[in-house]
Amino acid sequence: MTERSRTVTWTDPAELAAAVRELSGPELFAKLIAGELPMPTIGKTVGFRLVEAGDGRAVFEGEWGEHLLNPAGGLHGGWYGLVLDSAMGCAVHSALPAGTGYTTLEYKVNITRAVTEKTGKLRIEGWVVHQGRRTATAEARVVDAAGKVYAHGSETCLILG
Repeated sequence: MTERSRTVTWTDPAELAAAVRELSGPELFAKLIAGELPMPTIGKTVGFRLVEAGDGRAVFEGEWGEHLLNPAGGLHGGWYGLVLDSAMGCAVHSALPAGTGYTTLEYKVNITRAVTEKTGKLRIEGWVVHQGRRTATAEARVVDAAGKVYAHGSETCLILG
């Protein structure tokens, strides 16, 4: 049995939490992408990062890693839920004014194809379908460089503020 290790470093999440409460969605995501604010710790832990956001849309990129495997040797299903929820929630947040937040009420994930060590970089693309005063719905998909869909999902968010 060969043991492996993985080291994850991150910055204090308090600065980002304060910015989330003070900035509009577009301002927040512009600063995140520009590196003026630290990325959320979950992205560092799991291995994905925000690359685009605005106007009801958010895109993350990430790669397969053996630290994400289930006992059968496949990518853990929870990874799909985590990245799809992140893309859908950030798509909703990208359209919110300062002082307004959101929380996920529910989400659904459909895994359509297995991710393997040969898959390469993945894009997680989320977009708002409907945004009202109290709720918003969004959809997202996980795709490879060729555009093959590995998973897709839908979400309902409660608008706070």
